[in-house]
Amino acid sequence: MPVRLIALDIDGTLLDSRWKLPGANREAIQEATRRGIEVALVTGRRYDFARPVAQDLGCPITMIVNNGGLIRSNDGQTRMKRLLSIEVARTVLELARPWRDGAAVIFDRPRENQLILERLDRNDSIRYAYYSRNLDFIGIVSPIETCLSEAPLQVMFSGTVAEMDAIEQLLTNSDLAPELKLASTKYASKDFAMLDVLPPGCTKGAALAEWAALQGFQREEILAVGDNHNDLEMLEFAGIPVVMQNSVPELKSYGWHETHSNDDSGVAAAIERFALSEAASCA
Repeated sequence: MPVRLIALDIDGTLLDSRWKLPGANREAIQEATRRGIEVALVTGRRYDFARPVAQDLGCPITMIVNNGGLIRSNDGQTRMKRLLSIEVARTVLELARPWRDGAAVIFDRPRENQLILERLDRNDSIRYAYYSRNLDFIGIVSPIETCLSEAPLQVMFSGTVAEMDAIEQLLTNSDLAPELKLASTKYASKDFAMLDVLPPGCTKGAALAEWAALQGFQREEILAVGDNHNDLEMLEFAGIPVVMQNSVPELKSYGWHETHSNDDSGVAAAIERFALSEAASCA
């Protein structure tokens, strides 16, 4: 069955290890859209942090951002949005107080104060490198929970892998667990991880399934490519799941198709193999 929708993670997948877009990936995506195949970026990034990547592709792109919390069609229209309740967000911040330096609250706002931090430390090399690319969208509020005048898209924590594992275990074992969904992204080589606290049932896979239903696509017509833990549900849903060569080991254990690394234009290779020349779905 021909591919009609291509779902692509961004970091570690579409972009190389220097966060650049390989020309081969761009060309393959442009060719796919010329053939009438819809392409969606399915990412943990916020919309405005992901939009430059979409613009760099130079073709119509659907945006599924915030790990499935928000969908915007290629004309910029919001098609779906899921919000975390104010009370759940406040309780999460209180439970995870020991990791407050790595906490952020993310809202769906036009520009300013989309991402709220309690402080931003220039000496915190890893976090500052991440946030410095988003300064126009960041607000500083202390204590951070006072920013909760409206329901956010998510609460996010960042820090070492061990720190994020500790928060994940804490929240998973708390009474709050049924009221939220956790999405983890880990970069073991950098000892850096992010943990997104989302509304219950909010995943990349759930959002992709909802969008596919709206567009009339069958699972067998969907190619998905990812590399990290938060891509699991998206890959499980897609009829043709593909993991990057640089993927976390857990994703490789499912026996899905594997493509080249993000530094070797693995996305282009997957598109050429499975979308530009029809291939059977992964069993």
